[in-house]
Amino acid sequence: MEMRAIFAAELDRLMAQDERIVVIDADLAKANGTLSLRQKYPERALDVGVAEQNMASIAAGLAAYGFIPFITSFCPFATRRICDQIAISIAYAQRSVKIVGSDPGIAAELNGGTHMGVEDLGIMRSIPSMVVFEPVDGVQLRKALPHLVAYDGPVYMRLFRKERPQLLPDHYQFSFFKADVLAEGGDVTIAASGIMVEEALKARAVLQRQGIEAEVINVHTLKPLDVQTILDSVRKTGCIVTAENHNIMGGLRSAVAEVIGEHFPVPLRSVGIQDVFGQVGRLEELKEVFGLTAENIAAKAREAIAAKESLPTGGEEA
Repeated sequence: MEMRAIFAAELDRLMAQDERIVVIDADLAKANGTLSLRQKYPERALDVGVAEQNMASIAAGLAAYGFIPFITSFCPFATRRICDQIAISIAYAQRSVKIVGSDPGIAAELNGGTHMGVEDLGIMRSIPSMVVFEPVDGVQLRKALPHLVAYDGPVYMRLFRKERPQLLPDHYQFSFFKADVLAEGGDVTIAASGIMVEEALKARAVLQRQGIEAEVINVHTLKPLDVQTILDSVRKTGCIVTAENHNIMGGLRSAVAEVIGEHFPVPLRSVGIQDVFGQVGRLEELKEVFGLTAENIAAKAREAIAAKESLPTGGEEA
């Protein structure tokens, strides 16, 4: 099932249970899968048209009266375009609004660079009190949505719209603030998010055939980052690679670098969008163009291990 279909179905279930939940779209209900909610809950599923800033302001007002609004749009329109409204009307005012940015990074595919949110994580991480979350598959999305509703504060969720392979078991237990160690290893840590988790697991298989055991962590919540899981892993492996569908500045790489730089410096290598804008293409093509493949991750892992082994005492990287 497509991620947007899972999102809409779970929202439908939650809206039936809780009349405080409201969904607000900016002329993209069909694209984001929430059109059916408008037909079922006409008073709580609204469309404000192509007016994203107004959408955020309306949501802030509804939250002030006790509602739990979800606002949805394509990733750059749900973050970059409405940053001031998010910062002031939602976060500064301490409103419990849930912001959903769909098709982040290269997932925008044929919509091209103007629709590719490659800086949204940096924007949202920098806003005080904002929780930043990206589900890896449909299982995690289903498990997480009730937690989004229950969380008393603003949350930003990156949402891939189309189908994703199931990476987590059906019995998976979700915790907002605990990263998932998907595979253990002692040679290198790979911390990945979103669509790059699948690539990280593929990279682990490549490395395993070369005699390298990689530990793979699904960092689904970027803020607040699960510092303990990251540190526990790098203390064991001595080096780390980050993999993200985002600019290497401001997102997962930056968050991990902040943690290890302060607490336990080790060699760090990164896979991500190299400070450039996106372009038109299909997902698999764009992974190759921007270096977001399992092979790229495996190569960076070997680099990180080589850097670790070149240290004079096997300790901290200069």
